[in-house]
Amino acid sequence: MRTLLALAALTLATPAFADALVDNVNGITLDKDGKVVRFNAILLTPDGKVIRLLQSGDKRPAQLDWRADEKGKVLLPGFVDAHGHVMGLGMGALALDLSDTTSLAQATAKIAAYAAANPDKKWILGRGWNQEKWGLGRFPTAADIDAVVADRPVWLERVDGHASWANSAAMKAAGLNAKSISPPGGRIEKAAGGVPSGVLVDAAQALVGKVVPQPLPKELDVAVLKAQEILLSYGVTAAADMGTSLDDWLSYRRLGDMGALRVRIMAYGDGVETAVRVGGSGPTPWLYKDRLRMGGVKLYADGALGSRGAWLKAPYSDAAGETGLGFMTDDVIRNRMVRASMDGYQIAVHAIGDKANAQVLDAIEELQGTFKGDRRWRIEHAQIVDPIDLPRFGKLGVIASMQPVHQTSDMHMAEARLGPNRLAGAYAWKSMLTNGAPLVFGTDFPVESPDPWAGWAAAFTRQDKDGQPFGGWRPEEAVTREAAWKAYTMDAAWAGFAEDKFGRLAPGQRADFIIVDRDPLLASPAELRSMKVEQTWVGGEKVWIRK
Repeated sequence: MRTLLALAALTLATPAFADALVDNVNGITLDKDGKVVRFNAILLTPDGKVIRLLQSGDKRPAQLDWRADEKGKVLLPGFVDAHGHVMGLGMGALALDLSDTTSLAQATAKIAAYAAANPDKKWILGRGWNQEKWGLGRFPTAADIDAVVADRPVWLERVDGHASWANSAAMKAAGLNAKSISPPGGRIEKAAGGVPSGVLVDAAQALVGKVVPQPLPKELDVAVLKAQEILLSYGVTAAADMGTSLDDWLSYRRLGDMGALRVRIMAYGDGVETAVRVGGSGPTPWLYKDRLRMGGVKLYADGALGSRGAWLKAPYSDAAGETGLGFMTDDVIRNRMVRASMDGYQIAVHAIGDKANAQVLDAIEELQGTFKGDRRWRIEHAQIVDPIDLPRFGKLGVIASMQPVHQTSDMHMAEARLGPNRLAGAYAWKSMLTNGAPLVFGTDFPVESPDPWAGWAAAFTRQDKDGQPFGGWRPEEAVTREAAWKAYTMDAAWAGFAEDKFGRLAPGQRADFIIVDRDPLLASPAELRSMKVEQTWVGGEKVWIRK
């Protein structure tokens, strides 16, 4: 707790809430139309808002309480991640992390080492495994973990959060056996004789999750502080938190009350019930100087492609007869969307497969006649869309909230899952813009790294960190460098009803900006991926410095 309070009290160098000038910068931002604007200084109000941007010939105020001379360094608005999981990022960073493993043997060795280093932990918890990255050709099994840890339960979430891997002790604690039945919207992977093999997909994860010890409030607070540190180090100053639980919200409030909430959080409740319990009759006001708001509801239409839970119109090419998992009937999704919309909450629906995307579009089209006004309906991921449904995004004004890094991570798997003839609407960023859909970008952290620079580079190259494939994967779906930047900043803020608060640098906006080591508009894709954030400022306060 002493560490927590020390972190909460941390304010770096800059006096808070004073008239200020951040001077001598190579400043770059976007105007309201998405055009590049360059400037040399920012004049700030006492409460951390932009008064105006200054050019080199503009007269500086004679009286200032403080002035920061950045010696010609590049200054940009902070990134706004349109889709992430703040608590998941922090908890994952504090638990066993398998995201860097490239083989099953490497993963089990890391599990064994972590268990040995933490003999007092009653459960071994972690995340990040990916059987596709391992080239395993199958899901891992309980026996794979039992070989290295059999004396206590082990429960490990897949990288996408849509499947988890248990050892025999964990399944025993949950009472799983050959008679266990897969719940609606979930699947228990089974071996010969119907015995659970160790992997539970989507809704089936709750069968074990219900017996996993829950973290203490102080542990949640530490996780949020850790998540903030990671996000700020990448230059992310705001994020849409997709699936905020009541415990998550209480943690954000505790940190906000202590003055320790740095990253701006646009919260979307993990269901209608959570949003209503937090907001009552509607979205909350902005709290802590525009750092926190519960404004929407997150729903799930299907699972993920990697675990074959994404809901497809036709069977998977690599799994005959399987079409994935639809989580809600048409009646259920409409009922939940109506309940949230009645109280003015924004709706954001996770939909990856083409069937799931079509279902959500159908629901929105029906409900738009009843719930008019500025609703800003959102579909999260929109990874696999039937080409006949692409124009509907623009026609209905549906926000396509997408993640460029998913394309570079998934491209080979997507080819296997779908076959070559169903890729026309896959990760179709340019098509979304061409069809008039609002396009916003994020990373889906901790499913992917929260690094926005990698996503920015992928968006206009359709290539991974190694520059592969040559020319880009389905390069016709690349967007321009500037359009990608816009989707990662001002448009991502707009998608969360925060365009008058942050997302770009302009009079009246919060002074959220970063100092970086080079001009990103002139950098090569490789240089963009290696960008270093030197400072991160939120609301005119310097809250992170690279050491």
